[in-house]
Amino acid sequence: MKIKPDQLKSYLQKSLQTKQLSPIFIISGDEPLLSQEAADAVRSTARQLEFTERETFDIDARFDWNLVFNETNALSLFCDKKILELRITNGKPGDKGSKALCELCENLNDSNLILVILPKLDKGAYQSKWMKTLESKGVHIQVWPVTPEQLPRWINQRLVQCGIDASQGAVDILADRVEGNLLAAMQEINKLKLLSLEGKVDADIMSTVVADSARYNLFSFVDKVLDGDAQSAAKALRGLENEGTEPLALLWAITRELRTLNKASHQILLGNSKDKALKSAGVWDKRIPIFRKALSRLSPAHLRMLMHQAGAIDRGVKGLRQADIWDELTTLVLSFAGSQTLHPKNIKTLLQQ
Repeated sequence: MKIKPDQLKSYLQKSLQTKQLSPIFIISGDEPLLSQEAADAVRSTARQLEFTERETFDIDARFDWNLVFNETNALSLFCDKKILELRITNGKPGDKGSKALCELCENLNDSNLILVILPKLDKGAYQSKWMKTLESKGVHIQVWPVTPEQLPRWINQRLVQCGIDASQGAVDILADRVEGNLLAAMQEINKLKLLSLEGKVDADIMSTVVADSARYNLFSFVDKVLDGDAQSAAKALRGLENEGTEPLALLWAITRELRTLNKASHQILLGNSKDKALKSAGVWDKRIPIFRKALSRLSPAHLRMLMHQAGAIDRGVKGLRQADIWDELTTLVLSFAGSQTLHPKNIKTLLQQ
């Protein structure tokens, strides 16, 4: 069974009332704060239902699953209920792990609560036998990042929960400073809780108190590019550069989306609709709107030009041509995002270098 994070509280309250808790909880997603809060809520409810012991397993390709099976069968001298927390950091348990997870699901008992913590999963993982088996026996909480449009409202809700009355200007300043980093946002909110007078915060107070805690990552960076937000994409690119991100990792993320758009563009030329073409190119339903927006902005010729530029940058990174890699990446990103810095004439000159 799948539930949304905002449904978890009521689900756990009902579990306390009935004193019956699902034997398995799965938490997946790349938003650390929301994943942490969901896991904390499950653990807290479990403790109230006398699951007083906790064993944690960090699982990788070399993990010995017998450690988990031994623990499921072990009897404690001090308690008879325990939480078995399985952290699969890469989201891929492997063949042995897949079989072990399915076996665990077939041998559940009331003395063990299995809490599986995963990162954001790909389509293959969602369709795998091990995930379907886990979901059939337990509760899956999928944690999605808070979008830029949702962030001000999310921040305001957290401020209200902490007893802070913030103006809209103050909320907007905090949202701009943290750029999706919810952990940083909560740190600043907790700081404000200690510093603000009578719980009121205006734009002036907010601007002097909060730090610039923007988190740059490949996922949000690529979304800014696809969305056509050239200014934010360029800012994120510089942030990634300053954080030491390798150019090849960025180029891989960019060219992956360019190839998808090229495939979809070809399907459109054959007479398919944009949505059908994007599905055929492997785009998930949730991401179709942002890809559709990019397709509306980029012609097939422009997409081919961007692929040629990406190829030139790749050769520069590998030392096959002289290049200012970060400047060329910036040019590519701006053009991809809709700021027309590349044209056939100047890219021809660049590729001939």
